[in-house]
Amino acid sequence: MIGGEGEASPKWMVQGMWIEWAKKFNALCFQLEHRYYGKSHPTKNMSIKNLKHLSSEQALADLAYFIEAKKKEMKLQHNKWIVFGGSYPGSLAAWFRLKYPHLAYGAVASSAPLFAKINFKEYLGVVTKALQTTQQSSQCTGAIEQATTALEDEIQSTRCCQTMEKLFSLCDPLDVTNKLDVANLFETLAGNFEGVVQYNKDNRDSKGANITMDVLCDTMTDPKIGSPLARYAAVNNMLLKATGEKCLDFKYSKMLRDMRSTDWNSSASEGGRQWTYQTCTEFGYYQSSDLADQPFGKRFPIEFSIRQCSDIFGPKFSYNLLKNAIARTNFIYGGLGLKLDRTVFPNGSVDPWSALGITSNTTGNVAIFIQGPARTYGSKECY
Repeated sequence: MIGGEGEASPKWMVQGMWIEWAKKFNALCFQLEHRYYGKSHPTKNMSIKNLKHLSSEQALADLAYFIEAKKKEMKLQHNKWIVFGGSYPGSLAAWFRLKYPHLAYGAVASSAPLFAKINFKEYLGVVTKALQTTQQSSQCTGAIEQATTALEDEIQSTRCCQTMEKLFSLCDPLDVTNKLDVANLFETLAGNFEGVVQYNKDNRDSKGANITMDVLCDTMTDPKIGSPLARYAAVNNMLLKATGEKCLDFKYSKMLRDMRSTDWNSSASEGGRQWTYQTCTEFGYYQSSDLADQPFGKRFPIEFSIRQCSDIFGPKFSYNLLKNAIARTNFIYGGLGLKLDRTVFPNGSVDPWSALGITSNTTGNVAIFIQGPARTYGSKECY
């Protein structure tokens, strides 16, 4: 099991479909944590100088060295190795099969975004369609759109913003002239829905795992709560409570301060700084509000995400660097033109990341596209 942009979890050594298969075929299971994430600290800190050693190519090389070492140590030279991963590690699984075919006999690349892209505006499109699969259908997304419009009206009114600050449990007063704070607020509120859709009913044991798309849409269409804006705030406060947060932190300057921290003991070291670095130097994947047909407003365009690269890591991390990095990633890995044998690409129709993955067999690959699930890794129902 290939690790990704977070700490390796012991639960994956005792549950998930790969464990069931291991029991069936009497296989040995390993889980390898990704460099720079979790407890894998190869450098003194996360300075920009040190982060240059963080990349998908280095992660693949780590995996190759790990397999070679275990083959010698445990006398496994004649055994067949299958690599598994979900989401970014799903991409790594496919790319490892591509780059190290002599080490991996096969791969299961679940929910794998294989095409690097700066403006991933389609993400909100899948989120919108996913919410419309609930019992409330378009009434849910219609209520979100009404709430977004009401929020815009509130921001532009002379009576803004004390009532709204209380309604949404904001940590700080909202200065509507600060466009970056406003963009961050709108993106964070949309993120409440993005996160739930992305991990809907995926058997997580994390905080808020019981909050599903159905719960969100029940809330957004419940007139007893009040106006659509009040319901939008109720969703926000529900998620704050579930995650143990007292208020919603939306200040752009605070976000930059946290993300610029290079200490391994900082909150940024949980994965935020490292993954942002990888998006700025390899993948993009920025979920902007530029798509026309989505209900979350237009306040966080692609420019808002791109500027964060230079704001966090310095002027060197410009749009041109990002554009060239995206082109390089798709060149070395093949993007959606990737063709592999003995590799399976499971995706769920509700998963927003499926828009960047292989979802049909027309490419010559084995794609399994399942109607309903979000992330497809780990769940028995997905295989």
